[in-house]
Amino acid sequence: MSAQGFDRRVTPARADLAAAHLRGVVEAPRYVEARIMQVVEAIVDLRPQPDPARSIDTQALYGERVFVYDEHEGWAWGQLERDDYVGWLPMAALAKAGKPATHRVETLRTFLYPARSIKAPPLAALTHGALAHVDAIDGEFALTAQGALWASHLAPLSDHPQDFVAAAERYLGVPYLWGGRSSAGTDCSGLIQTALRAVGVAAPRDSDMLAATMGEPIDCDDSLAGLSRGDLVFWKGHCGVMQDATQLLHANGHHMLVVSEPLVEARDRIRDKSFGPITGVRRL
Repeated sequence: MSAQGFDRRVTPARADLAAAHLRGVVEAPRYVEARIMQVVEAIVDLRPQPDPARSIDTQALYGERVFVYDEHEGWAWGQLERDDYVGWLPMAALAKAGKPATHRVETLRTFLYPARSIKAPPLAALTHGALAHVDAIDGEFALTAQGALWASHLAPLSDHPQDFVAAAERYLGVPYLWGGRSSAGTDCSGLIQTALRAVGVAAPRDSDMLAATMGEPIDCDDSLAGLSRGDLVFWKGHCGVMQDATQLLHANGHHMLVVSEPLVEARDRIRDKSFGPITGVRRL
């Protein structure tokens, strides 16, 4: 089958090339082995074309790995290890992958310092979910090959909180950003994916992917009765999570923020002004 028969968002195949592991699955004139790279900037935009004027599909965070298959005029075309998303990133934001990550940033933001001093000018402001390989803990600092992080702002990759809704609630007030998935800006599905990942649940990137794969569908009529904390609510092109039986948390373009509001109010406004009626509710 040609590359056109696959979802380009998660299939590293184009008309001119495909990833080597797709040989025999996708037809392509040539197949390329991946080079494993690592994100070295705090937040990097991934786009459908190597063009900074194009809208953002999603983002990659510091320490995440990228399988790179092609380069073009300072851009890398590859696939994110985190959720398989495919697109173009600036080559300058990538470096050869180092040691595997041992920790993730657990606070919404933290600074990477060049030395063990909070007075040192930070090298970067890392966002929640960024990854690091910690070589040693020295007092209040976690030491990495790139610099020092405040140790209590990190968590081992093996440790996870239990309540993904609580993880999402920490993003209240974060600006809405199309394609964003960080504490500097997030969209609706980025918020849900990030919150689920925070508790160790792998989740796809976009709202249609979440609606097709996460949890089980439950009945939801016009009364909106029977919902509970953690239920995911979907519209065509939008999603949010219930904080309780009536309150919805979501990143949205009406408020341009992550907000909490009564589901009935959100439902009526979204139905009348943007994405139409609720298309489904899924329970994890």
